[in-house]
Amino acid sequence: MITWLDPQDPFPPVERALGPASDAPGLLAASRDLSPQRLLLAYRQGIFPWYSEGQPVLWWSTDPRMVLAPHGLKISVSLRKTLRRILRDPDWEIRVDDDFVAVMQACAMTPRDGQLGTWITDDIVAAYGSLHRLGLAHSVETWYRGERVGGLYG
Repeated sequence: MITWLDPQDPFPPVERALGPASDAPGLLAASRDLSPQRLLLAYRQGIFPWYSEGQPVLWWSTDPRMVLAPHGLKISVSLRKTLRRILRDPDWEIRVDDDFVAVMQACAMTPRDGQLGTWITDDIVAAYGSLHRLGLAHSVETWYRGERVGGLYG
């Protein structure tokens, strides 16, 4: 059974997430609350929102879950060479936090094989935008000749 969270409720223990034999492995809880405080509390516990337009906010804790630790990131020799070459070319730029909301919106609009929509709803963009304004969410963008051609956020 999935827990419904009111704004003041804590998350249930992640061990209570639905298991791999269920139709929704990793689903932990549902709510209407997508406040910056709720997001921070979630991420600190390995929980993240993932839902579609018209659904309540669904909170997940999957096992395994990919977590990128910047201090442990290993960049291959070939990627390092490519980055050096690109960064020496004045047509290319890597920027941080230059266009956060636009990066999120572009990610939402990018077609994905086998998916009809996006989980990056207007509410998600607004919530992460709040975290960005607090200095707690960031974007990295690739620009070519003054046009943003790629980006990621988190």
